[in-house]
Amino acid sequence: MSKSVAVITGASQGIGQATAIRLARDFSALVLVARNRARLEETAEAARVAGVEVLVIDADLARPGAAQAVVGQALAAFGRIDALLNIAGAVPQIDLFDMSDEQWDAGLALKLHGARRLTIAAWAALKAARGSVVLMSGNSALLPKAAYAAVGTINAAIVALAKAFSDRGIADGVQVNSVLPGPVMTGRRRSYLEHWAPLHQMSVEEATASFPKEAGIARYGEPEEIAELMAFLVSPAARWMTGSTLRMDGGEVKSI
Repeated sequence: MSKSVAVITGASQGIGQATAIRLARDFSALVLVARNRARLEETAEAARVAGVEVLVIDADLARPGAAQAVVGQALAAFGRIDALLNIAGAVPQIDLFDMSDEQWDAGLALKLHGARRLTIAAWAALKAARGSVVLMSGNSALLPKAAYAAVGTINAAIVALAKAFSDRGIADGVQVNSVLPGPVMTGRRRSYLEHWAPLHQMSVEEATASFPKEAGIARYGEPEEIAELMAFLVSPAARWMTGSTLRMDGGEVKSI
């Protein structure tokens, strides 16, 4: 394995955690970023089993200065950045008419602006390494609904942002793509189902079983399945793929 460094945000849980553990097989060093240090340490421990070096950085990427600090620490520790996987950012699933300005701003600050700032901060290092960037969106970008308007709106913005970065990356030798997962069974989704079920006079088990049927899919996805796609996108095998939006959602989006 050649010397290579991947920065993964949102690495404390869910898809980010699964991606970090998966990339430990392909990179010689990982920089794990999230707000919860205790959970990050759990991810780091699991990744180190593969023999990878790990730097843990607890940071709130919604704060404007956090991106530069993360990149500075990563370069001080390892001297390069070969891949950046922007996975951090959860947006509340609240109805269009009920979501406050503060909730909109919080979703934008972390998922959109956090990814934008960190990608810009890391760009010079990525350009030097001819590296790769992945921005995590979601298939709600293609399924805008009033019940979760902010999720779809912000995810659509992520796709557009990735396209803009990929356009610059053609000249700079930096590969940029976005990923649109569908319904994935993470801890966050379980918490949502536990909250949603009693509001609709259902048990958690009933609510969990009902969603795939309503979405027209066979089952929920697993974080590890999305992690495999992320690993492919930052591998040499995908090098000519840039500016692409890859959907992995069990067939929930029916349009062409």
